[in-house]
Amino acid sequence: MPVVRDLRVLLRLRNFRRLLAVRILSQSADGVYQVALAAHVVFAPEKQASAGAIASAMAVLLLPYSLIGPFAGVLLDRWPRRQVFLYGNLLRSALACCTALLILGAAPVWLFYASALCVTAVNRFVLAGLSAVLPRVVDRKHLVLANSLSPTAGTLAATAGGGLAFVVRLLLADSDAVVVLLGAALYLASALATLSLASGLLGPDRDVGRVPLRAALATAADGLLDGLRHLAEHRSASRALTAMTVIRFCYGALTVMVLMLCRYAWTDNEDDGLALLGMAVVVSGAGFFAAAVLTPWAAARLGRFRWMVVCAGAAAVLEPALGLWFAPAPMLVAAFVLGLVTQGAKIATDTVVQTAVDDVYRGRAFSFYDVLYNVAFVAAAAAAALILPPDGRSAALVIGVAVLYAATALYLAHWSRGGDVL
Repeated sequence: MPVVRDLRVLLRLRNFRRLLAVRILSQSADGVYQVALAAHVVFAPEKQASAGAIASAMAVLLLPYSLIGPFAGVLLDRWPRRQVFLYGNLLRSALACCTALLILGAAPVWLFYASALCVTAVNRFVLAGLSAVLPRVVDRKHLVLANSLSPTAGTLAATAGGGLAFVVRLLLADSDAVVVLLGAALYLASALATLSLASGLLGPDRDVGRVPLRAALATAADGLLDGLRHLAEHRSASRALTAMTVIRFCYGALTVMVLMLCRYAWTDNEDDGLALLGMAVVVSGAGFFAAAVLTPWAAARLGRFRWMVVCAGAAAVLEPALGLWFAPAPMLVAAFVLGLVTQGAKIATDTVVQTAVDDVYRGRAFSFYDVLYNVAFVAAAAAAALILPPDGRSAALVIGVAVLYAATALYLAHWSRGGDVL
C-alpha cells in the first residue's frame, strides 16, 4: 500500500523519529497526569462532582492558556525551540512532583489547582512547538502523512498513559500521588530524549540573536497582531481553524456528558465509573488511530476540506443515532466514531495551517490554534453544565451537538465547491 510505503520512508528519517519520541513521551505523561487529576477531582469518593464543578475545573486548568498561548507563539518564533522542549519538560517534571506532595499533604483545593495549572501551562509551549517544527524534519510531500502519524501517535500515547494511570490507580488504593509521580518520570524521559536533536535543527529561521525575555514580551502585542493578520490573509487556514474550533466544542460537550454518565448513571461506585471512563478513552484512542490510517488516503483523493466535510457530516448523523440511547455499548461505539472524525479533521487542519503559513509565523499560528482549542473545550463544558441534568442524560445536548456538526459540514462544503479543496 502507498501509505505503508510512505510511512516506512518517514520512519527512516532520523530526526523525525527523535522528534516523535519526544512527543510520545511528553504526551504519555500528559495522559497519566490528566487521569490523576480527573480521578482526584471527579471520582474521589468524598467528592460529589456536578457538571458545573467539572466545568469549573476545566476553566481553572484551561482558560489561562488563552492568555499564555499567544505569547507562547511569539516566544516560539524567537527562542530555540529545542531548548523549549528540554527545559519545558524538566520544569513539568519538577512541578508534577510538587503536585504529588500536595495530594499527600491534603493541601487546600486552590493550591492543588495552582500546581496543576503550572504543569499544564507549560504544555502550551511544548505542544504548539511540536506542531510548528514538524516541517523542519519532514519534506512537504510527506507532511500530510507526518501530521497523521505524529500528533495521532501523541494522542495514542496520551491514551496509553491514561490507561496505565487507570491500571495503577485501580491496583493501588488511594494512589493518585503515585500516578502523578509516574507522570513526572515520563516528563523527565521526554526532556532527556530532546537532547538527541541538534540544537539548531528546529529553528526558528530568523536569526534575532539572544532576545531578553522582557524585550520579547514588550514586542509580543505587535507580533500577535502581525501573526493574526497573516492568518487572516490565508483564508484556507482561517476557514479550517474555524471549523475545527466548532468540532472541538462538540467533542468537549460530549466529553462532559460521558464523564457524568460514568460517574452517576451507569455504575453504583466510583471505581466502576472510572473503569468505564477508561474504556471510553481507549475506544476513542482506537478512533484516533483509525483516523491516522485513513486520513492520508482520504485527503489525497477528496482534498483536505472535503475530507473535513465527510468527518463533520458523519458525526452529525451517527452521534444522535448512537448517543440518544444513553447506554454504555452504543456510547462506546460513538466514542470510536467521534475519535475518528475529530482526529481526521484535526490532521487535515494541521496540514492546512502548516502549508499555508510561513515558517516565521508558524509558532504564533499554532499558538492561536491551541488557544481556540482550549477556549472551545471550556465553553463546551460551561454549556454542558447549563444543559446536563445530574445523571448526565440530555437529549437536548445530543441533538444540539448534531446540529453544530451539520452546520460545520455545510460551511466546509460551501468552500470546497469551486475547487477550494486543498
